[in-house]
Amino acid sequence: MKSNINNQWSQHLSSEQLRVMRDHGTETPGSSPLNYEKRTGAYYCANCHAELFRSETKYDSGCGWPSFFAPIKGAVESSLDTSHHMIRTEIHCAKCKAHLGHVFDDGIEPTGERYCINGIALDFKPQS
Repeated sequence: MKSNINNQWSQHLSSEQLRVMRDHGTETPGSSPLNYEKRTGAYYCANCHAELFRSETKYDSGCGWPSFFAPIKGAVESSLDTSHHMIRTEIHCAKCKAHLGHVFDDGIEPTGERYCINGIALDFKPQS
């Protein structure tokens, strides 16, 4: 079944998006144009187009990836990630289970969380 999902995804995702979103990869820090996105709008899953984050929760954490202090309620799920000899909380799209990034407890108020998200896993749509 996984190969069917990968085949469906490969129709509209680049090989780099597949590496990040299906194989739990990470894009190069500082490589996403979304790091510099300042317009009002929403961020969507690049695979299934579910709305994940709103621009009012985005901030510049200096980590090299787009950062948010909160997702849209119910839009993401988490799981324990013990890869690379670390213990982290991995974030997935709740709808299609695509890997998005990780959440850390060193963020800004009001949540104190930093959702560190691979920009390649997101599509931004400005508010019209």
